[in-house]
Amino acid sequence: MSGKKTQVGSQKVEGPRKPKFTTYTRNIAKMAENKKKYITSDELKKHNKPDDLWLSVQGKVYNVTEWAKIHPGGATPLLHLAGQDVTDAFIAFHPGSAWKHLDRFFTGYHLEDFQVSDVSKDYRKLVTQFTKSGMFQKKGHGVIYSMCFIALLFYACLYGVLYCKSFWIHMLSAAILGIAWMQVTYLGHDSGHYEIMMNPGFNKLAQIVTGNCLTGISIAWWKWTHNAHHVACNSLDHDPDLQHLPFFAVSSRLFQSLMSQFYGRKLTFDSMARFLVSYQHLTFYPVMCVARVNLYVQTLLLLFSPKRRVPDRALNIFGVVVFWTWFPLLLSHLPNWNERILFVLASFCVTSIQHIQFCLNHFAANVYVGAPKGNDWFEKQTSGTIDISCSPQMDWFFGGLQFQLEHHLFPRLPRCHLRNISPLVQDLCKKHNLPYRSLSFLDANKLTFRTLKTAAMEARDFSSPVPKNLLWEAVNTHG
Repeated sequence: MSGKKTQVGSQKVEGPRKPKFTTYTRNIAKMAENKKKYITSDELKKHNKPDDLWLSVQGKVYNVTEWAKIHPGGATPLLHLAGQDVTDAFIAFHPGSAWKHLDRFFTGYHLEDFQVSDVSKDYRKLVTQFTKSGMFQKKGHGVIYSMCFIALLFYACLYGVLYCKSFWIHMLSAAILGIAWMQVTYLGHDSGHYEIMMNPGFNKLAQIVTGNCLTGISIAWWKWTHNAHHVACNSLDHDPDLQHLPFFAVSSRLFQSLMSQFYGRKLTFDSMARFLVSYQHLTFYPVMCVARVNLYVQTLLLLFSPKRRVPDRALNIFGVVVFWTWFPLLLSHLPNWNERILFVLASFCVTSIQHIQFCLNHFAANVYVGAPKGNDWFEKQTSGTIDISCSPQMDWFFGGLQFQLEHHLFPRLPRCHLRNISPLVQDLCKKHNLPYRSLSFLDANKLTFRTLKTAAMEARDFSSPVPKNLLWEAVNTHG
């Protein structure tokens, strides 16, 4: 290629000339574009079954039918979003290194009517900004601090039980154990969303230790339900975190006995459910005090279910066995059964604060029925979450999850950054006229209580064959 001549000393040197895009080059590019195969969004929607599961990312269509069976995040999130463009969800849950793995699933088709909303464009700009600044990799020293704090709490609990005779010291030790369980849960939650350790192997070990060994709650169960919750945030029939019948119903739409797409069974609203729901605003806090029992039961049901694929099943069972070895041994050092029962109740009551917090983040937010849509990721997260406002000094207590919306939008972002990005999220919500709700812990409790009470009153007034139950009529007779 000839170049532009420049004078250097006594010699003439030819410099490179900018390449020209000839008509031939443009025609080649146009021909390549014309050779692309296209399908419409309506055609993509037809591939939404476990044995025929297609997704679109950035307008390219992928067949993930076989991959869903071994997907690290489980098959449920893929099934919830099947037959749609899922670019925002993919960006939210996967690091940049995941993009190179998509090619092996490419069908050869592109989405003909692929469009990106203004909200999604701004959301992706934020993700790019955080990625370039290294925020997804900068975890700070929070993990080390958390581990040291948890170790100190467990030591204090053990010392109080093993070396002190006072009843009140034992109850204090129970409360300390409850706080330790809360902090362990936050650390396990972090390890489930991003690597808190130096490599995947150590990260898996951290998950088993923090989840199974120290709390008795399987990390496999947590991943199964939590990933579905993130993808289908506040969908009454797809989000397992809102499916608590017969005890709780956050919306009267649950009175229709919806089919749970997560559990694959009907959420039956019968006379017993109606009776319990009608007083749910009064039973909410007492039930939260023993909510861990349900988590233990759910863990065992999953781990010993022959129908469900459980990654690292044996390792998860081993971790749970470790918990059910050390915890009863600890209780055995208490002087009598009265203290043992009170110790368990005291520790459970303290951890109930965390269970309540998780409910505050979603129970009073907007709900919907149906599968989540891949093209309104940002909107669904803002609609289904409520932040808990607190001072920076209390961030350790809430584990960063008081910034619930920020966490849902950027689940891979270490919690040490959530407070810093909150103003950016608020600005984006304001720009697109989307809700950003941040309430104090007290106000969030009040709103949740009103939500539960409203549904309770609707359950009492609901006209259907169910109220013909004689027990129902006897309990609700007035005057």
